[in-house]
Amino acid sequence: MGVITKTVRAGLLATVCGVSLLAVSAPGAYATGMPQLDFANPLVTGQVMWGAIIFFVFYLVLSKAMLPGVARVLHDRSQRITGDLEVARSAKQDADKAVAELQQARKDAMAEAQAHLQKVLDEEHRAADQQMQEINARLASEIADAEKNVAAEKARALSALKEIAADTTQALVHRLTGVVPDAQLVARNVESASAHRSII
Repeated sequence: MGVITKTVRAGLLATVCGVSLLAVSAPGAYATGMPQLDFANPLVTGQVMWGAIIFFVFYLVLSKAMLPGVARVLHDRSQRITGDLEVARSAKQDADKAVAELQQARKDAMAEAQAHLQKVLDEEHRAADQQMQEINARLASEIADAEKNVAAEKARALSALKEIAADTTQALVHRLTGVVPDAQLVARNVESASAHRSII
């Protein structure tokens, strides 16, 4: 409202100054053929006075009735623009904050997922190591049992071979010489021969 009022006042001042200049320059203007500027004529003076009064009344009407409404509209528009700017600025701050929180949450989730993955991998590694140790222990026990079984079977086989060798020796000696050899003597010789062969 202040700007509009100043503009109207400046216009009024310019009009008054223009009338004053016309009044000062009126004799020369009348001399060049402009009777409407002859301020010695009472009609011209009346017209100038009525023009000033009408302009002043127009100024009062504008400044009291029209200009406050225009100023109010401009003020409301300025406040609405300011409010919209504040809302936009607040929304931008909220959006920036939400983006920052989202990025932080993403980083936290990635860190938590990485830690959980590492924990799962460590647990799986420990479980695999423990399972491998159990398998190795079971294999070692089974190998030891198998070796015992093989040794027992080997001992039984050797014992059976000794018996077969003793029987065969007795049969060969009897067939070749016609004499039945002593069974204990043959067993000792077979035992000695097998022990000597195993040493070699």
